[in-house]
Amino acid sequence: MDADSWEDVYEGRPPWDIGRPQPAFVKLFRDGEIKRGRILDVGCGTGENALFLAEAGCDVTGVDIAHRAIELAKEKAAKRNKSVDFFVCDVLTLGSCFREGEFDTVIDSGLFHTLADEDRPVFLKQVFSVLKSNGEYFMMCFSDKEPGEWGPRRVSKGEIIGALEPHFRINYIKDAAFESLTRRGGSKAYLVSANKK
Repeated sequence: MDADSWEDVYEGRPPWDIGRPQPAFVKLFRDGEIKRGRILDVGCGTGENALFLAEAGCDVTGVDIAHRAIELAKEKAAKRNKSVDFFVCDVLTLGSCFREGEFDTVIDSGLFHTLADEDRPVFLKQVFSVLKSNGEYFMMCFSDKEPGEWGPRRVSKGEIIGALEPHFRINYIKDAAFESLTRRGGSKAYLVSANKK
């Protein structure tokens, strides 16, 4: 989808905007995998994951291509009195928004599976660039185990491995679930942990 399409999505309430952080990312933090430090939330939407991490003491920045999503995220941050730097940035040009090696961790909750095949390597190079040496990338995407046609494009483990291996060392690819407003019990997903090579 192009930028205008994402703006249209946020004129309503998209199904992934559940009003709280995705449980998989809460667990990653509580289990000590996501550590306090400088964290970038790419495709942050209305900011629930970023706001959770900020409340937990992390220094968080959230970016999204949709101006409306960022406006809503800023409103939430102001209401909750949380300090998160939210702004519009195209994830395919992260290097124009941030310095090289600026972040300890990048989180991606539902962005990767929206990218076209030709955009995935561009995006991952950008993530690689903004991460510190051995920086961590946590990603959750729709899994090819999800039945039916509803929702975004499914991604296979092979696609994940092929996309990440040029720049990242994959620690694991686990089965997970995306919670949504429309799918009771969530949709099947893959949760990925990787480090910058």
